[in-house]
Amino acid sequence: MKATARAHPIQGLIKYHGMRDSDKRYPYHDSISVCTAPSATTTTVEFQSDASGDVYIIDNERVDGRAAERIDAVVEHVRERTGIRDPVRLVSTNSFPSNIGFGSSSSGFAAAAMALVTAAGEELTHPEISTIARRGSSSAARAVTGAFSQLYSGMNDTDCHAERIETDLDATVRTVAAHVPAYKETEEAHREAAQSHMFDARLAHVHHQIDAMRDALYNADFDRIFELAEHDSLSLTAATMTGPAGWVYWQPQTIAVFNTVRELRERESIPVYFSTDTGASVYVNTTAAHVDTVESAISDIGIDTDIWTVGGPATVLSASDSLF
Repeated sequence: MKATARAHPIQGLIKYHGMRDSDKRYPYHDSISVCTAPSATTTTVEFQSDASGDVYIIDNERVDGRAAERIDAVVEHVRERTGIRDPVRLVSTNSFPSNIGFGSSSSGFAAAAMALVTAAGEELTHPEISTIARRGSSSAARAVTGAFSQLYSGMNDTDCHAERIETDLDATVRTVAAHVPAYKETEEAHREAAQSHMFDARLAHVHHQIDAMRDALYNADFDRIFELAEHDSLSLTAATMTGPAGWVYWQPQTIAVFNTVRELRERESIPVYFSTDTGASVYVNTTAAHVDTVESAISDIGIDTDIWTVGGPATVLSASDSLF
């Protein structure tokens, strides 16, 4: 009753913001993302009948408090489905920096859900597993199905699940990950989303944005996809900044990346667009043909970078990949 799984984090393209149900994490509206690779979370899970209680370890640190409660939500849902009551040992590692805006919760809960389901002996589809991962993080549902995926909103698991959107762009897209380390509090921003006076405005246009993004993906229209993602980042930030806490995640380096991207696009006609989730770090999206030029320009302003491609769905690994 032990399994290891790996999942890639997501970059939100049309991002969800706020939850109608914070326990089951039903979002207010649909969302679309793309997974990034080789960045990944690897997680091993074992049901241990002789253990005294659940143990969760992430990047060599034992997890407690609210972070443990979110893992509990996924573990308990698997227990309810399977009837397995044994304590769980969960050990997880990230290959990329966590909690700076690169979607570590998405890959973390996706890998956990995949490993838990497999260790419990369940045979489920990726969309079915996405409803389990969603209980830890709504974005994790899309990390389960991988690549370009959509999470549908709803108030039950039949409606609120993720599905992959097929497109011919997977091999073309490159993302320069611009690291801007700055702590962020995503969960609190979701909790207060509806209290922003900008939130109704976001809800009024986001459904059209979803339709436009799906159409651009079907047509493999790179510029349209990432133009929409860039504008959605600005829309999301308007909502988070105007909530009760006045969250301002961007740092001076964040703005410096935006300016560099716009200069490359406007002065050198390079297809390149910026995107942010809830955090200060920046996804700089371009094509394989231009990625070296873009990465060099971002590095020249003193920012650490990685180059990522499109990542696939969550997968089960062999026993030899176990973390314990």
